[in-house]
Amino acid sequence: MRSGGSFLSLGRSRGRAAVARRVASRVARRVARTVARTVAGLMACAALAACAGHDAPRAPQVSDDFGDSVAAGTTSRPNRIVSLSPATTELLFAIGAGPRVVGRTHWDVSPDSARLVPDLGAGLRPNVEAVLATHPDLVVLYASRDDRAAAAQLKAAGVPVLALRTDRIADFRRAAILLGRATGESARAQLCVDTVDQALARVRAATRSLPHPTVFWHIWDEPVITVGSGSFQSELLDIAGARNVYADDPRPSPQVSLEDIVRRNPDLVLTGSLGAARIRSSAKWQAVPAVRRGHIVVVDTALVGRPSVRLGEAAAELARLLHPGQVP
Repeated sequence: MRSGGSFLSLGRSRGRAAVARRVASRVARRVARTVARTVAGLMACAALAACAGHDAPRAPQVSDDFGDSVAAGTTSRPNRIVSLSPATTELLFAIGAGPRVVGRTHWDVSPDSARLVPDLGAGLRPNVEAVLATHPDLVVLYASRDDRAAAAQLKAAGVPVLALRTDRIADFRRAAILLGRATGESARAQLCVDTVDQALARVRAATRSLPHPTVFWHIWDEPVITVGSGSFQSELLDIAGARNVYADDPRPSPQVSLEDIVRRNPDLVLTGSLGAARIRSSAKWQAVPAVRRGHIVVVDTALVGRPSVRLGEAAAELARLLHPGQVP
C-alpha cells in the first residue's frame, strides 16, 4: 500500500498536469486564431493586389486625325521628336518642345532655331529610312492620304506616330492641344492657343466696322489655284475685314478658271511677290478688272502660309494691307 504522503504527491502531480493541459489548450487556441487572422489578411492582400492589377489605370491616350492613338506625354515623355509639317514644327517650338525636335522638312524654317534641326527632306511621302535613322520616339505627320503608308511603316518599326490635319483655325487649336498632351507640355500649349485667339479677336474688332472688299487670293498660276472656305486663309480674310470671292467653295484649295474669276469680279487680287510678278506680266490676267486697275496686294506668303502660332500676326498684317492707314 502507498502511504498518505505518496497519495498526496500523486494528487499534486495530477493537478499540475491538468493546469498544464489547460494552459497549453489556451495557447493553442490563441495561436490558431493568430494564424487564421494572418492567413485571412494575406488572402485579402492578394485579392486586392489582383484587383489592382486588373483595374490599374492605363496610360492616357491621344487620338490623331487618322483615328489612331498614341500615349500622352504625361506618362511617356518623348525626347526625340521628328516633325514633318511646318505648322507642327512651329507649334513644338512654341510650346517648349523645340529642343527635343531631331528632324524636320525642307520647309520648316520658322522659328529661326528650327533651321538648326537636321533636314530630312519632304514632308509628304517622307523618306522613312531617314526618319528612322534619327531614332525618334515620336513622329508628327500631316494627316494626308499621301502619308498613310509612311505612318504604317513607322508604326511597324515601333515608332509612335501622331498625324494631324491643319486646314482651319480650329484645326490649329486642336493640333496645339494634342501636341501639348503628346509631349507633356499641355499648359504651354493652352497658353499658345489663348494668345493666338486673343490676337485674332483684336484684329476682328479693329476691322468690324470697316468696308469689306471682295478678294481673290492667288495661290498658284498653272493651273489657277485659290483659297476656298475650307482653308484657314479664307478665315483670315474674314477676320482682316474682307470677303473671299470663293468663300462658297468648301474646298481648302480649289482649282478655278480665269473666266470664273472675271465673272466674280473681285475688288482686289491678293498674292505673293512671285505671283504678283507673273500676273502683272501676263496678258491673260489683264482680263480681270482688278488687275487692269493695278489693285494687286502683295502679301508675305511665309507669314500667311501656315495655320500655326503666327495666325494673329498674319491676320494683323492682312488687315493693314487691305485697309491701309485704318488699322494700327
